[in-house]
Amino acid sequence: MKLSVIVPAYNEERTINTILQRVANVKLLDDTKLELIVVNDCSTDRTAEQILAYRQANPTVCVLYLEHNINRGKGYAIRTGIQAATGDFIIVQDADLEYDPDEFNVLLRPALRGVADVVYGSRFMGGRPHRILFFWHTIGNKFLTFFSNLMNNLNLTDMETCYKLFRASIVKGIELKEDRFGFEPEVTAKLAKLPGIRIYEVGISYYGRTYEEGKKINWRDGFRAIYCIFRYGAFS
Repeated sequence: MKLSVIVPAYNEERTINTILQRVANVKLLDDTKLELIVVNDCSTDRTAEQILAYRQANPTVCVLYLEHNINRGKGYAIRTGIQAATGDFIIVQDADLEYDPDEFNVLLRPALRGVADVVYGSRFMGGRPHRILFFWHTIGNKFLTFFSNLMNNLNLTDMETCYKLFRASIVKGIELKEDRFGFEPEVTAKLAKLPGIRIYEVGISYYGRTYEEGKKINWRDGFRAIYCIFRYGAFS
């Protein structure tokens, strides 16, 4: 088995080297192999230099480096990574250290047991570390998850989570369109419509960051998420 890890990166020069090392150090269950795909979304800082320096310093780590010549957005970068992935399973890893790659195995376990096609990592299921940050972000996340559940007949606790592990054959067969953070509600709605799809959810840690520390999502993305939930939930 092989796990393809897609790392979309935009202006993450402070953390990209650390996250690549953390991903490379993970010991996956059942001798699952690791494929690391980094998609540089036209960063304007030293992100590209850091990635190339890491590859040169770690020649034994399988790192596929892809680059956009204009800034396309996280969703577009994920689509680029999905197209290039050769693994049996695919997961997205943000480059900002908010999520812990050591928990890949938590998401992999139901998939490797053959009971899950998709596994969501929930920041709200409890039992793991969770940085305390913004009240209104939490309310917004819970509202978006509730609205998504309502439209798609699901009972997720964290639709907006970055950690979604997909069986590659399934996610590669979905036509995705959203270029920014609308990826999360879009892929959830389209997965929910697949006959016989088996979606699981597991608790994960969350080491969130502030806007001063580089957080990029904003209130406009929240309104776009509402639009995406309705559009893909009702008409997809």
